[in-house]
Amino acid sequence: MMSSTNEEDPFLQVQQDVLAQMEQTRPLFTSYLRIRSLTTTQTSPELASARSDLESALESLAEDLADLVESVKAVEDNPALFGLTAHEVQRRKRLVQEIGGEVEDMRDELKKHISSAAPRRGGAGAGGSDLPDPNAFAIADGEPGEGDEDYAAEFEQRQQQTMMREQDEHLDGVFQTVGNLRRMADDMGREMEEQMEMLETTDTLADRVGGRLQTGMDKMKYVIRHNEDRLSSWCIGLLIMVLCILLVLLLIL
Repeated sequence: MMSSTNEEDPFLQVQQDVLAQMEQTRPLFTSYLRIRSLTTTQTSPELASARSDLESALESLAEDLADLVESVKAVEDNPALFGLTAHEVQRRKRLVQEIGGEVEDMRDELKKHISSAAPRRGGAGAGGSDLPDPNAFAIADGEPGEGDEDYAAEFEQRQQQTMMREQDEHLDGVFQTVGNLRRMADDMGREMEEQMEMLETTDTLADRVGGRLQTGMDKMKYVIRHNEDRLSSWCIGLLIMVLCILLVLLLIL
């Protein structure tokens, strides 16, 4: 149902194009402001390129916005004739006013940078710019200030969403870092446990080897001690026999 409505209503088709162009123009505007804040001269090639890209995008937006304005003006007198409700017409008015206000803000930033160079363009003032007059986007709807308030609220909401998205990205980075640290701590803990097990095994083997060495030393001492006693006995016996033989020989001789 929605797709058939989009095909039949030119406003909705142009609206999609305008919203898509706004998504492309906002980064150009942000880049232009960043370059302008960093540059020290108006003749910077990078600044001139960023300004040219932004002006081209704004010109294309202005053409589509002009079509939207004409479309709203055509249906606001008798919405029922075109199958539209008063609420839908008000929504379209607010959309045009909000986008037109945002485009006007971008144009104001461009004017701030070229205010000193404007007299050199054949004496043309602010109206000498190639961009359309922002007043062309204003459509009186009997509710003064409503479009500005809606635009301010939407702008603030976008800023809050951007901040929340950046905070979410930072939190994701923090969570990822904490997760990496936790995994590293787990790995270090497992390595320490493995090393403790290896040390305990080494201590057990050392105790066993020490016990066996002590047992061997005790056996060697026992054997040496007993061998020493037997050798002494044999020596004494041998000496006694030698003395006896000598006595016998003396008696015989």
